Amino acid sequence: MKFYKKVLKNGMTIVMEKRDIPVVSLAICNKFGAGYEESKIKGISHFIEHLVFTGTKTRTHEDISREIEKRGGMVNAFTANQITGFWFKLPSEHLFSGLDILRDILQNPTFDKAKFEKEKKVILEEIKMYHDDPSRNVHDHLTENLYEPPFGENIAGCKESVSALERNFVYNYYKEKYRASNYVVVIVGDANFDKICTYLEKNFPSERSSKLKMNIKKKNAETIEERDGIDQTHFIIGFHAPLARDKNYYSLEVLDTFLAGGMSSKLFLKIREEKGLAYTIQSSINSEKDYSYYSIYLGTTKEALTEVKKIILEELNNISKMTEKDLEEAKTRLIGLKKISKEESIKVMIELIFTEVANEAECYYRHEEKINQVRLTEVKKLALELIKKYSTAVIMPK
Repeated sequence: MKFYKKVLKNGMTIVMEKRDIPVVSLAICNKFGAGYEESKIKGISHFIEHLVFTGTKTRTHEDISREIEKRGGMVNAFTANQITGFWFKLPSEHLFSGLDILRDILQNPTFDKAKFEKEKKVILEEIKMYHDDPSRNVHDHLTENLYEPPFGENIAGCKESVSALERNFVYNYYKEKYRASNYVVVIVGDANFDKICTYLEKNFPSERSSKLKMNIKKKNAETIEERDGIDQTHFIIGFHAPLARDKNYYSLEVLDTFLAGGMSSKLFLKIREEKGLAYTIQSSINSEKDYSYYSIYLGTTKEALTEVKKIILEELNNISKMTEKDLEEAKTRLIGLKKISKEESIKVMIELIFTEVANEAECYYRHEEKINQVRLTEVKKLALELIKKYSTAVIMPK
């Protein structure tokens, strides 16, 4: 494995992990996402992510997908709060065919009026789908309880904001926000770094990016929604957490592994194995450049809701009893999981994207070093800080 990084004359940042296996995963990412949107246009970044795939001046939607898939590859995209990414995975010999397609959809989308209205309907159905899944929707409620609008609002927007978007406004918005100087390109696989840089410098003109402003206001709130047609109570608790570039971020990773990571974690053993109150416990660290929060989710019964919340807070408080042996086991597990995750090039590509945007991609390769530097006193101190303020969201049966 070799690591390369370069900032091109057009402002694009190129990051690459070279591998010997003849497969390549590549993403072109715009350092712009839903976190920069006002409430009245919430969902526009996600809408643009969809729209660029609906056709270009020379390719139909079918052409875009077929040209990737007929070569044995896959193509997709994602929208986050501070980045929107477009990526493919292909056999290495087809790398530049994939690049041609990504360049085309990013530079030449038509935003056809009929397809615009069709895609709007698709997104409205997507919003309904996520709302109707309480295990997913409760995560959205938690974000709303951790941050004031517009930042805390759903990345996909809502029925009102998406329905109000008009073709010309969205197209002009895209032209303003999608500039080469705001792009990060990440490659993982067998490819020639210099040839990729030459291609990107030649085919992406230098354009000045507009200044980005994001208003993040933290808060803490607790909400309960009663809903017909469900049998399980969905509970999630969240805490504002250290940023990815903060030293304490690695302490949070260790804390999470000990508290909620896997079937040997404190919460799994207590809530499932001892009490039988949930099938599984899921934790997550959600972090980009300018925000970070830690969450713990589970599905339980309405009657057990108070008890599971109490157990989570008690076990966080009990981090004070964590031993040096516990610390070393958590570190070993974290480091091992990171090594296992490196097997999949898409996984590494995504992690490199977010690491580069939040800090710098090189930090991805210093993870083991940073984890080994975490001290027990730091983990205990962080747990005490987290427990002081928290938000919760519940979706339960009526």
